Amino acid sequence: MRIVVLATSLAFLLLSGSAFAADEKPLPPPNAKKLSEIIAKVEQRNDFHYVKEVDWDSGVYTVTYYTSDKAKVEISYDPVTGETK
Repeated sequence: MRIVVLATSLAFLLLSGSAFAADEKPLPPPNAKKLSEIIAKVEQRNDFHYVKEVDWDSGVYTVTYYTSDKAKVEISYDPVTGETK
């Protein structure tokens, strides 16, 4: 009985692995700036207080940060040039 349960579990894990691989987001291009360089640019912005979140989606980094007066700011950066989009 244990062997059947183990075999079924193993088969499920092997078959579901390919479904998870399809959900992977594409990586930044090889010539992309380091994320730390982009974050350093964000930290130099006027009234910067702290970074809340960084997301990689649709070929850009989207950085969400808050200013010292508690305003939420979302800004997108080109990964290769490091410039805002």
